[in-house]
Amino acid sequence: MTAAERLAARSVDCLPPGGLDAKLAAGRPLRVKLGVDPTAPNIHLGHAVVLGKLREFQDAGHTAVLVIGDWTARVGDPSGRTSARPMLSDEEIARNAETYREQAFRILDPERAEVRSNGEWFAGMGLGPLFRLAATTTVSQLLHRKDFAERMDSDRAISVLELLYPLMQAYDSVALDADVELGGTDQLFNLMLGREVQAAYGKPAQVVMTLPILPGTDGTRRMSKSTGNYIGVTEAPEEQFGKIMRVPDDALAEFYALLFPDETFPAGSAVDDKRRLGRLVADRFHPGGAGRVAEAHFNRVVRDRKAPADVPEVSVPPGVVHLPELLVSGLGVASRSEARRLVDQGAVSMDGERIGDLDVDAGTLDGRTLKVGKRRFALIRMER
Repeated sequence: MTAAERLAARSVDCLPPGGLDAKLAAGRPLRVKLGVDPTAPNIHLGHAVVLGKLREFQDAGHTAVLVIGDWTARVGDPSGRTSARPMLSDEEIARNAETYREQAFRILDPERAEVRSNGEWFAGMGLGPLFRLAATTTVSQLLHRKDFAERMDSDRAISVLELLYPLMQAYDSVALDADVELGGTDQLFNLMLGREVQAAYGKPAQVVMTLPILPGTDGTRRMSKSTGNYIGVTEAPEEQFGKIMRVPDDALAEFYALLFPDETFPAGSAVDDKRRLGRLVADRFHPGGAGRVAEAHFNRVVRDRKAPADVPEVSVPPGVVHLPELLVSGLGVASRSEARRLVDQGAVSMDGERIGDLDVDAGTLDGRTLKVGKRRFALIRMER
């Protein structure tokens, strides 16, 4: 197997044919780009698939160039969308961007990575450079992409801002002199446009490599924060393990193939394979035998329906406690919107009694065990 074949293993597209071989023949470290838009605070296992491929390039001696799309996030990637994404505030984007840097290094080697924000070149871009970028591509080209074409056919709106997104992502490759760009299969149009825009600026065109998209814990839709079917890389090991146990049996092969391709599958019953996958995920993102501890927690709390052996204590000040805020700060729920959804679904209880109110007096929480879902517990203590 050639070096190019090893690096392209498990990819869906590697274009143009022979392009990676030609890049490697130059005998220098390649600049391998991956762009991520900080539209949510957490990186999940779906991101880990393409980040894992970027790590393979690092291990082969190449430079990983991770682009934090703080300006493309202001537009929102239209790939796979039937409507425009809601715009985020500058503050939200900045907070999310900071968490992305830390989380990405749970997979990447920071010593061989270059982390950039595309605000470096877009924040000061005037109309002249923007006009030059816009002149590289026709409206017809943009409207031929599948998601735009479907929206045109069904008379759904496409904003001018959305049309700029593929051009902005392509310009990232110009600014960074990318040799290779990675992405999910839904990114093929954007990545290929990067080749054309690089050529328009007199730059060598990048090689495009796409990776399969990991399904969520429902086994059907792509893993996504917006659908709630995700497993975050920084979630507690017991939470990761418990979510893996909910993955449908027929999706297990895909999880193993995309996340742990060197592991044998199947090894036993579906339950045994899920438990092994849960341990692998927890151990990959947490130190100290986290997978074994997470499995023991699952056995006690879910299988045996007992409280955890060690319930953490969380203190609250006297007065009214906003429950969503407490769930985020004290019990590891990802966001206040998710916390409100869990309350609405009846997934939050206090000593076994469901809580339906978003605002609760601290005195009623004092000394009682708060539970979220099946696996998260906290003993609440009111400050004196």
